[in-house]
Amino acid sequence: MLRRASRLFARPILAARARPFSTDLPAAQATDATFVEAWKKVIPNIDPPKTPLSFMQPRPPIPSSIPSKLTVNFVLPYASELATKEVDMVIVPATTGQMGVLPGHVATIAELKPGVLSVHEGSEVTKYFISGGFVFIHANSFADIIAVEALPLDRIDASLVQKGLADFTQKLSSATTDLEKAEAQIGIDVHSALNSALTG
Repeated sequence: MLRRASRLFARPILAARARPFSTDLPAAQATDATFVEAWKKVIPNIDPPKTPLSFMQPRPPIPSSIPSKLTVNFVLPYASELATKEVDMVIVPATTGQMGVLPGHVATIAELKPGVLSVHEGSEVTKYFISGGFVFIHANSFADIIAVEALPLDRIDASLVQKGLADFTQKLSSATTDLEKAEAQIGIDVHSALNSALTG
């Protein structure tokens, strides 16, 4: 009985071994010309995406000698105060202290605090009060100054600055929450910087 059963089981196994596997068959290169042409019409655009650098003019190369002028761009979120203006020097209120920038300055990025930005062009000096921002100094004697808010010093009313300083000082003394204290301290810092810009 066992011998007959083993013979019955052996037959399908031998038959299965005789059949070729799909990997044993040669792969036929079947190209459907109709499909290829249809695919070319609807194929998605796979070009790399464009970045802001694609739309910007390239910076001039680093000159071999130090230029006589510094090219400054001074922008706000809503306006451009200076665009590729050639000046002798700018002094910016960095968080580490006042920083003078001349042509040929080493490439630097600095955070700006509330204070006075001075633009020196010959004997003329234009001063702005800025509330904060960043300055990007490039090795090719270009400087990009980005400020949150800026105003020429001659347009600031000293009496309103004194009143604002008194108001924020009173708010700080009566503040009960950390948020109120932080808001009052920011107001004091900005108005103190305004006051020292006008008096200094």
